[in-house]
Amino acid sequence: QVQLVESGGGLVQAGGSLRLSCAASGSMSRNNAMGWYRQAPGKQRELVAVIGSMGSTRYADSVKGRFTISRDNAKNLVYLQMNSLKPEDTAVYYCGHQLGLYSRPNYWGQGTQVTVSS
Repeated sequence: QVQLVESGGGLVQAGGSLRLSCAASGSMSRNNAMGWYRQAPGKQRELVAVIGSMGSTRYADSVKGRFTISRDNAKNLVYLQMNSLKPEDTAVYYCGHQLGLYSRPNYWGQGTQVTVSS
């Protein structure tokens, strides 16, 4: 089992910044990837960014150049730095543990709400 706990969400004005954190614990796979996903009301959950165990990354086109994913393997932490936020970034953001950059998560956190006001 893997436990994931997100934090750092909140309300921010358009153009502002937030940093999300995900603390991971439990029986994580070696060489795992960690991802951030989001789900807006009435929409499907979608990929935001994923980072591999050695630091390789992939991003959704909608966040490239604005969001940065990073990880601290020693502390089992994953971060999502979000800059130049837009109202369309409003969603519940979920952390996911997955086996590779292109895998689907096999564990999810409970999510953290991000609301961007115009």
